[in-house]
Amino acid sequence: MKVLEKLAVTLSFTKAEISLVSVLLIFLVLGGILKNINSVEKAETLVKKVEASRYREAEVDSLISLAAIAQTTVKADVMQSIEGEKADAATEKRTSRRVSEKKVFTGTIPFNRATIKQLQSVPGIGPVMAERLITFRKAKGGKVLQFQDFLEVKGIGKKKLEFLSKHFTLE
Repeated sequence: MKVLEKLAVTLSFTKAEISLVSVLLIFLVLGGILKNINSVEKAETLVKKVEASRYREAEVDSLISLAAIAQTTVKADVMQSIEGEKADAATEKRTSRRVSEKKVFTGTIPFNRATIKQLQSVPGIGPVMAERLITFRKAKGGKVLQFQDFLEVKGIGKKKLEFLSKHFTLE
């Protein structure tokens, strides 16, 4: 106890204060020890997770190889369909040579129910204009009531409107 009394005099603390500081220091040291023990346990669990992930990587590698095999079969199927389309196109070219190059459209199309392909069958309406017309029809709620409304579509003027009125019906 002489050590505590000398320390108390040197630091000008009472015995109670020195006891309290000693207890606090003991708790501080114990807390540090417990923290290190928990970090060691966490390190062990992290090592186990890393080892487990190595095995998962092998599973991923096998899935990647399966995907690569599937991709090659898809490529082969696409190439076959492209070759088939080319053969069909060549057959169409042979038959179309016999028929005149320009097809003349005669008749009318119900505009409010027409598809893009039907609209493109009208001379002077390409894919872009057909898309604009479909968008315009949707903006009007799916139904156009007057031919004058077509003037709102970009690319349609009075001359084009007269031409379209001959080929479209608004039912």
